[in-house]
Amino acid sequence: MIFFTGIIEHMNHKVRPLDPESKPDDRVDNALRPQRLGDLIGQDQVKENLSILIEAARRRGEALDHVLFYGPPGLGKTTLAHVLGNEMGVSVKVTSGPAIERPGDLAAILTNLRAGDVIFIDEVHRLGRAVEEVLYPAMEDFALDIVIGKGPSARSIRLKLPHFTVVGATTRLALITAPLRARFGAVYRLDYYDLDSMKKIVRRAVGLLKITADEGGISEVAGRARGTPRIALRLLRRVRDFAQVRADGVMTEKVAHEALDLLQVDPLGLDDVDRRVLKTIIEKYGGGPVGLNTIAASISEEQDTIMDVVEPYLLQLGFLDRTPQGRVATRNAYQHLGLEYSEEGQPRLL
Repeated sequence: MIFFTGIIEHMNHKVRPLDPESKPDDRVDNALRPQRLGDLIGQDQVKENLSILIEAARRRGEALDHVLFYGPPGLGKTTLAHVLGNEMGVSVKVTSGPAIERPGDLAAILTNLRAGDVIFIDEVHRLGRAVEEVLYPAMEDFALDIVIGKGPSARSIRLKLPHFTVVGATTRLALITAPLRARFGAVYRLDYYDLDSMKKIVRRAVGLLKITADEGGISEVAGRARGTPRIALRLLRRVRDFAQVRADGVMTEKVAHEALDLLQVDPLGLDDVDRRVLKTIIEKYGGGPVGLNTIAASISEEQDTIMDVVEPYLLQLGFLDRTPQGRVATRNAYQHLGLEYSEEGQPRLL
């Protein structure tokens, strides 16, 4: 329950949407976002489940059930939240777990919602416990419990809310408390995209950005984007810059190859940080096992960055193993870096 004074204090709280003027790259990303479910590329199983969820809600004339998306960053969780709002013809309010600091902040957001509206909470695993306590009855009973007054004269009232939809996104599903996770009626995992899907995403972006490119250039960008649309669009913008400055604006395979090499992105999509992690494990610690905190200290990176950004793709490629004793570089990692694998783990240049 929350105090009435908290609501008054935060009643003028505005949910700040993604600022279209914050960065040029943000404006490009927003312009390239699919607006409808049919425009989405990849994630076929998630799309099919969502289409059933949306159609069922339409036929019943109800708000969508609460939805939770989880998976590595950059796979389209925010885009899917906006697509759900567009398909249902309702507004989408955007906020994040760290931005909702007090229960009154959440109360102000919820009391400004209309029937059917979607509230998208990014990094939902970072909500505070006090805020979660307010969110539970809101999600389950569509009500806010408010305490008016203090001491012996305090009394509790329940404020009814319109039926709305919470769409949560997280990269760390395990950090969401069990009571909160249980209140999401639909939970979907987003996986890395396959190469064909990545080519289609890059090809679509090339058309929207009016870039002159051949199939070789498109394939080069798609193949080095590590199965992540956000990375593909970022690399595409940098290759476009390179092509405009050094190749008369034409993105051929050769131009894309040179641009991405200059960015230190190798043919498998590994960047400088990825290679530093692997080389640290192999060259400093004999291939492992070595603890995550030791790796982070050795390359001056945050543990969360390595765990959330670097490791998932290295694990998918089979370059890294997680063991109870720590991280271990695999034979494939040695081969990719041009090092000879030995049972003792001591690297030698091939």
